[in-house]
Amino acid sequence: MTASTPPSPLNKRVLAITIGAALGGFLFGFDSSVINGAVSSIQDAFSLSEGLKGFAVASGLLGCAVGAWFAGGLGDRWGRIRVMVLSAALFFVSAIGAGLAQGVWDLVLWRVIGGLAIGAASVIAPAYIAELAPAAFRGRLASLQQMAIVLGIFAALLSDQLLQSVAGGADQELWLGLEAWRWMFIVGVIPALVYGWAAFTLPESPQYLVARRRPDEAARVLVEYTGEADPATKIAAITASRGEAKGSLADLRGPRFGLKPIVWIGIILSALQQLVGINVIFYYSTTLWESVGFSEDDAFLTSTITSVTNIIVTIVAILLVDKIGRRLLLLIGSAGMFVMLALMAVAFSTATLDADNVAHMSDAWSRAALIGANGFVVFFGASWGPVIWVLLGEMFPNSIRAVALAVAAAAQWLANFTVTMTFPPLANLSLAVAYGFYAVMSFVSFFFVWRKVRETKGMELEAMTDSATQPASA
Repeated sequence: MTASTPPSPLNKRVLAITIGAALGGFLFGFDSSVINGAVSSIQDAFSLSEGLKGFAVASGLLGCAVGAWFAGGLGDRWGRIRVMVLSAALFFVSAIGAGLAQGVWDLVLWRVIGGLAIGAASVIAPAYIAELAPAAFRGRLASLQQMAIVLGIFAALLSDQLLQSVAGGADQELWLGLEAWRWMFIVGVIPALVYGWAAFTLPESPQYLVARRRPDEAARVLVEYTGEADPATKIAAITASRGEAKGSLADLRGPRFGLKPIVWIGIILSALQQLVGINVIFYYSTTLWESVGFSEDDAFLTSTITSVTNIIVTIVAILLVDKIGRRLLLLIGSAGMFVMLALMAVAFSTATLDADNVAHMSDAWSRAALIGANGFVVFFGASWGPVIWVLLGEMFPNSIRAVALAVAAAAQWLANFTVTMTFPPLANLSLAVAYGFYAVMSFVSFFFVWRKVRETKGMELEAMTDSATQPASA
């Protein structure tokens, strides 16, 4: 497929609505990392074992998987915008509930409700952005979803740091008789309100409007927001590409283990994005650095610096994704992640435990572990972080996009849950084993991309097919 000629300049209105939709990613990132600064305090407040602590951290991810699973079907029936508004409302409620939780199980309940919101947003935002973005700019615009995610991570870690600093510790009372860790959750109402307001201002997706036999509205959106010069031809292409699809899981049926090959590619890419262990860095980094001798303040600061690094390299990815393509970025990222995770595994293998089960490393190996952690974030943030969301939003045919993306995203959240749940016991066994496993997954990801992932740079959504492999540049 020959790449289309890029329009010039990019319509500013499509950039504005992309930013609005990507705010769902901000909630995603904020919710993912806000618990980072509260983990130790939650464990102390509710007297949790290591296993139950891991479940409390990971519980929201189960809600994310469920929310993602149903979001595609809801998006096809209700529209993308209504699902965004619902996500904002659920997250608003969960932020307050988690902050006021009186025990671990009601905390888990509110985290699951918040997870439903995040899971739905993680599906709808990339689908919506891909459906509105011109092909030549789609990679950069879709990457704004990941930028919003990393900004949400940064905002969560920064607010955690500020709240614990003002209170004199995460478990110290701050305002209204509530400890600082509770306020870490409650401040989530602010991004929830902003996202809900933004969703009300967005136009509906042309693909959804065409599916609902509202071509006049679809034409207006295409002209006003994407700068489409020939909306009638575009609408005809969308209609033809949808075929007889009904927006259900039945549309995904195929010859390989019950699913179309392209759906399996999406599922495996999603799972690998999490199995390399990226969210261990953002969920547990504060307690990780404390466990190897950092003070609480230094551990919070180190986690925040890691988050800033993530933002910077995501900007690099946005600049490169439409120039060198998705596939090459993924290959570079996989190779770099493998090296950095292997360095972390070796560094942690030198640690020794004292009588209190606190790990100690030499200054040289502590620096090596920090270099490995931040190097890992650099390679992930410039590749697998944004590019997977770009691919998931664009790689599926129009006839199955929302539903296939929902299944792939649900797989990603389940993999995230698995990694998050298993890290505390793995870390107690050996940090070297934990990071060694993530290094192996990075190695696997390189060869999977090499063999199975096609280049989609510059391709129109209507040109996407069920073909799973096409390694050459499109």
